[in-house]
Amino acid sequence: MTENKAKKLGLEFEVPEGWKVYELGKLVEEKRPISYGIVQTGDPVEGGIPCVRVTDIVDGQIDRSNLITTSKKISDGYKRTQLKKGDLVMALRGKIGQIAKIGDELVGANLTRGVALIALKDSFFNDFILHQISSERTAKVLERNLNGSALQELSIGILRKVPILVPINLHEQRAIAQVLGKMDEAIQTTERLIAQKELRKKWLMQHLLMGKLRLLDQNGRLFEEEWKEQPLKKICKITKGEQLNRLDLDKTGNYPSYSGGISPSGYTNEWNTAENTIIISEGGNSCGYVNFITTKFWSGGHCYSLLELNKIIDRDFLFQTLKFNEPSIMKLRVGSGLPNVQKKDLENYRLLLPSVEEQTAIARVLQTADQEISLLKAKADKLREQKKGMMQLLLTGKVRLKNLEN
Repeated sequence: MTENKAKKLGLEFEVPEGWKVYELGKLVEEKRPISYGIVQTGDPVEGGIPCVRVTDIVDGQIDRSNLITTSKKISDGYKRTQLKKGDLVMALRGKIGQIAKIGDELVGANLTRGVALIALKDSFFNDFILHQISSERTAKVLERNLNGSALQELSIGILRKVPILVPINLHEQRAIAQVLGKMDEAIQTTERLIAQKELRKKWLMQHLLMGKLRLLDQNGRLFEEEWKEQPLKKICKITKGEQLNRLDLDKTGNYPSYSGGISPSGYTNEWNTAENTIIISEGGNSCGYVNFITTKFWSGGHCYSLLELNKIIDRDFLFQTLKFNEPSIMKLRVGSGLPNVQKKDLENYRLLLPSVEEQTAIARVLQTADQEISLLKAKADKLREQKKGMMQLLLTGKVRLKNLEN
C-alpha cells in the first residue's frame, strides 16, 4: 500500500508503507561523509598504500591487478577516505555510477580524486544500498545532474542529495539484497563458464588451425595430408560493396547495412549480398575485422565481401581461420587519419589449408564450441533481464518479501 509520494532532484517516488526516501548523504557515518579521494597521489611507492581509481571499478568489483600506490603520509592526509570493509566506492567521472563494495583485501587502501566513498551507517545494509545506486532510476538521476560537457563529472554535492528509497526495517533491506545477490551469483557463474569456454575455443583454434592437433577422418584415422599455403585471391573473389548515403539508412529495416565497423551502420529495405557471407571491414579503426553475416544485407563502400568460394575451401573453415588470423589481417592497414586495408594486400594474404575433408571436420568442432558459448551468453542475457525486472519490483516496494524477521 502506498502511503505518499516524494519528489527529489526532479524524480517522483511512490513511497510504500514502511519505506522512506533519504538523501544518500544522510545514510553515511557523520565522521566519514561522502567524499572523493586523494587529489595528487604523487609518484608510485613500492609497498605503498593502494589507491582505487575509476578504471579499477569493473563490473561491480575492484580489479586489483593494476592499482596505483601512494605514500602513507599522503594517504594519512585523506584519513576519512581510508577504506574499511563494507564501504561502497563509486565512480564520479568516466564510468559514472559504477559502484563496488570493499572487501578484506582493500582495508586501509585509499581512493583517488575521481572516486567517492560511501560509508554507510549500521542501520543501512550496504548490499541493498549498492543495488539501489545501481538501479535504472538512480542512473537517470545521476545522468540529469552531471557537470561539464567534454569531461562530465558528478559533483559530491549532488551525490549527497541523490534520493534513495529504503525500507525502514533492516531485515527487509537484507532480504531484498540477498534475493538480488543470488541473481548476481547466477550471472557471475555463467560469465565464468563463458570465460572458460572462450579459453577452450582459443586453445582449439591455436591447435586445430595450425595443424598441431589432427582430428580423425571418416575411417577413424588421423588426417595426415600435408597442409598447403594459398593466397586469399585463389580461394575466393573479394568484392567491395556500394556506399549508401546515411540519409538512406534507418534505425530499422529489413536488411542491415555493413560499411566498415563491427556493427551495422543502419538498416535498409534493399540488399545486394546474399546471406551466409564472410565480410571484412575495409576502413576505419576496425579495418580488418572479420564477420559472418547470416542474413541478406547491404554491403557498403567500406566492406569487403568474400564471394565465389573455390572448391578447395570449406566456407565455415574459412571464416574460422580468418577470425583466428584477424589480428594479423588488421596489421595490413595503411594510413593514419582513416586507416584502411588495401584490396591487393587482402588478396595476397596467405592461409594455411588442409584438405577440404579436414577443413570440414575442424569447422564442425569450432562451430560446436561457438554454439556452446552463444547458449551461455544468451543465458547470461536472460538472467540480467530477470534481475532487471526483479530490481524494478523489489527496489520500489511494488513486491514485498514475506516471512521477514522483526
